[in-house]
Amino acid sequence: MQQPIQLNDVQRNDMLQSLKTYFEQEKDEQLGDLAAGLLLDFILEELAPIFYNAGIEASYQFMNEKIEDLFGIQVRER
Repeated sequence: MQQPIQLNDVQRNDMLQSLKTYFEQEKDEQLGDLAAGLLLDFILEELAPIFYNAGIEASYQFMNEKIEDLFGIQVRER
């Protein structure tokens, strides 16, 4: 079973404020604390793992490219 993404209090509060600001500016709606918390929990449970895995894959590809670059600096035998 996959561990849920954990946020510290500052991160969670910042994200909740971002959600509330987004809804106010883009949808002209007031999002309360409970609704923002439920939306954030949904994002963390359902969407964040997809973004996390995409980051892992991008990191893996980057590291593989850099490892391949190591072969380019080999000293060639005469």
